[in-house]
Amino acid sequence: MIKINETDDVIDICMDNVFKAVFTKNIPESKGALSKLLSAVICCEVTVTAINANEPPIENIRDRQIRFDINCISGNGKLMNVEMSVNPDNFEPVRLEFHAGKLFTGQDIRGGKKTYNDLNDAYQIAFLVKGRFFEDAGFLHTFEYYDELRKVPLGGRTRIITVELTKLGYLLEKPVNEMSASERWAFYFRYITDREKRGKRYPDVSGAGKERRYTAGYAVIYTPVLNRE
Repeated sequence: MIKINETDDVIDICMDNVFKAVFTKNIPESKGALSKLLSAVICCEVTVTAINANEPPIENIRDRQIRFDINCISGNGKLMNVEMSVNPDNFEPVRLEFHAGKLFTGQDIRGGKKTYNDLNDAYQIAFLVKGRFFEDAGFLHTFEYYDELRKVPLGGRTRIITVELTKLGYLLEKPVNEMSASERWAFYFRYITDREKRGKRYPDVSGAGKERRYTAGYAVIYTPVLNRE
């Protein structure tokens, strides 16, 4: 277990190149971390079997910052684009819809034995670091096609998922053991570099009468993934 102290300086995982370095290395910790992250966000178990980034993985986190996405495939064929959008534009929702369409229509169903039923689910997932795009207080949204008047879903296979990291203030008052998996991951991304807030306390459940420290939950995968050759 990697322990992070209150005085430690931690590299911001919301930086594009750090996010990529953590989640696209060809090592078990990286693929496992990405699987857990995606499982929490799409609310079903995901095992990533293949990862493709738009550039080779960054081995030196001091390399130039880039905007990138991670394209991956799960064991049951789900297609997922994942990105960290540090400074999203005001047209971000339309851009996400465009890339969701590209991901879905990029599947090859040519051949006499294939039909449209052979298309796999496609997810466009964006972590929005700055700004608020939706008026409600929810930080996690999953969008799909549906009839707005009658509230009937189309039942298609594309999803756009957004995680707005500016809406997490309420988690500072929420006990860690009451957080959902998606809340813990979001807290990690939002507060890992904040010395005061990342050391969230929660009651000891061992009976020892001590408080334990919660350092955004997933520090255990952070340093090993960055440092392992």
